[in-house]
Amino acid sequence: VQLQASGGGLVQAGGSTRLSCAASGRRFTINTMEWYRQAPGKQRELVATISSSGSTDYADSVKGRFTISRDNAKNTVYLQMNNLKPEDTAVYYCNADSLSWKDEGTPVAARNWGQGTLVTVSS
Repeated sequence: VQLQASGGGLVQAGGSTRLSCAASGRRFTINTMEWYRQAPGKQRELVATISSSGSTDYADSVKGRFTISRDNAKNTVYLQMNNLKPEDTAVYYCNADSLSWKDEGTPVAARNWGQGTLVTVSS
């Protein structure tokens, strides 16, 4: 399973942007999908999680400002980011837990990462 992230870029403080991350491959299903971020000089941190049923959870730092959602038909997860702050500047990564099947039927569970997309919030 491959994840392709898009969106981000340069945004002014107080502004909004939306990230997308689409999963592709053969014979797979996606369970939990997540967004992480890594700011310069800091460790990667979990930002938001959404289960296959749509249950969500957020880091305290983004609650009330970010919204994670998913389109299961498109195997895509979104992160709507509002009221952005300079401290939100980071490379954002999507992550998805997948189950796929080899041609002979063997199931393969994997944790997949997107390539990362940079969000820069200017003050």
